[in-house]
Amino acid sequence: MSRIGNKTITLPADVTVSQEGAVVTVKGPKGELSREIVSAITMTVEGNEVSFSRDSDDSKTRALHGTTRANVANMVEGVSEGFTKTLKLVGVGYRAAKSGSKLTLSVGYSHPVDFEDREELSVEVPDALTIKVSGISKQKVGDLAAEIRAVRSPEPYKGKGIRYEGEVVRRKEGKTGK
Repeated sequence: MSRIGNKTITLPADVTVSQEGAVVTVKGPKGELSREIVSAITMTVEGNEVSFSRDSDDSKTRALHGTTRANVANMVEGVSEGFTKTLKLVGVGYRAAKSGSKLTLSVGYSHPVDFEDREELSVEVPDALTIKVSGISKQKVGDLAAEIRAVRSPEPYKGKGIRYEGEVVRRKEGKTGK
């Protein structure tokens, strides 16, 4: 029994969900998202409630039951409210700049690191030490934020690097002298 899969999704007033074959489409004020779902999972839309049920009880279908429901719930939240990830740059001389459609990071390398804008995503730099990635797809927002963080992930000795807002970096003790 999937506890997540059995929960219903309540749709906001301005969001519609439709299904054609195995493709689920969610439309809302911020845009439209589509995703293919497994044929063993059945989606039912009744009024402003969306529910999911599964055909069989094997382990793979049980696992996909909750996953499918969570993916569609994220699509509904994305087209109605959107998703945002905030990254902080910590380190002397570390800074981010946005010029046109290019994000430029100066994070201690001998060269700046550039990222081009991607469709459906917006990257903002409110100040030189903060980067905000936002969009309607939770997966794409998270992927771009992870790529930016991977340029210089936080190191445990001085805590320098690019980290998510609110992320706690466990610090290690340095070498001790003799």
